[in-house]
Amino acid sequence: MRKLLILSQLVLVALMISCTTPQELDTKVSLDYCLEQVTKSIGQTQYADSFPRNIDPGKKEWNYVGVKDWTSGFYPGVLWYAYEYTGNEEILKQAKKFTEPIKYIAFNKAYDHDIGFQVYCSFGNGYRLTGNKAYKEVMLAAADTLATLYNPHVGTIHSWPRKKEYSHNTIIDNMMNLELLFWASKNGGGQQLYQMAESHAEVTMKNIVRSDNAVYHVGDFDKETGEFIKGHTHQGYADESMWARGQTWGIYGFAIASRETGRKDFLETSKKLADHFLERMPEDGIPFWDFDDPRIPKAPKDASAAAIAACGMLELSNQVEERELAHKYKNAAETLLSTLSSDKYWSRETNNAILLHSTGNHPRNSEIDVPIIYADYYFMEALLRLKRMDEGEMMAYQ
Repeated sequence: MRKLLILSQLVLVALMISCTTPQELDTKVSLDYCLEQVTKSIGQTQYADSFPRNIDPGKKEWNYVGVKDWTSGFYPGVLWYAYEYTGNEEILKQAKKFTEPIKYIAFNKAYDHDIGFQVYCSFGNGYRLTGNKAYKEVMLAAADTLATLYNPHVGTIHSWPRKKEYSHNTIIDNMMNLELLFWASKNGGGQQLYQMAESHAEVTMKNIVRSDNAVYHVGDFDKETGEFIKGHTHQGYADESMWARGQTWGIYGFAIASRETGRKDFLETSKKLADHFLERMPEDGIPFWDFDDPRIPKAPKDASAAAIAACGMLELSNQVEERELAHKYKNAAETLLSTLSSDKYWSRETNNAILLHSTGNHPRNSEIDVPIIYADYYFMEALLRLKRMDEGEMMAYQ
């Protein structure tokens, strides 16, 4: 009863604060709105081994997935961000509850590269906010598990071992999982984890980043010689098209690699990807799922790509030395977040998610123009990062 009373009070407060849509970005208004929506999800989500992933058109409640799903870490991550914003003890209990089952990933054989998404977004945020030593041990074990997928002949982590049509595949998404390896190398996991992460980023930069400053989704390599065979797409429109979310994984992933290694070539790569993304942005400020879909402007949008890009732009703005560039990337992030903080993209009473209009796997007709949990996660992350930046605090979540 007490738990329901606390949650009801949170909903009431959030509703009072977020009753108007911001015309210009106000991080407090947007974060208060996020709290309102997260509180709705807390009231509906009961089982700690079932994680919100998406919401069907016309429905209000989430569809759930198990711990092995690549998106399982995002909901506990959303809860940790809600706790970071509020300091609310009831939300803290929920964050701990939904984080705990994910330790399964750390102590079992690696299925694919998504261990970083699953563990760093949940246990990583939990450790950052609580300093719980048990969380640290799970993260170190997860890094070791992820490292088992590293192929020294290629110099990258094998993204999808189950896809036998490739000799050794590495996808652009995998750049985001390197943060777990970098973190572990600094926290008792060993220098070899740093070397694996740096090598992975370098090989990706040289082969998966194209000369047009867009990225392939999938790079196929010879598993014995390491030779790059061909670039493919799995979720984009075509092999040589510009899949929006893949571009943003690259922007953010290379910015993280630059932060962790100090390598200027990684920073330059992130900047080139970011600039190309901004140059091709539609007038309304949110990318279509793929910039080269011939059905544009009738193609679906991808709010998740916008949210990830905002995180990457903020990371970039914190690293570039030129003040003009820092303002450029910070302003770009604020513009993306401002557009997402509008009636067009806020779910409000439509359903329990934070954001509408994301696209998952368009070629497979999966998750088209629906709320998806990782859009909410990166939206909240970007807002919290921007809030800290405006308050003059360090932005790196290490």
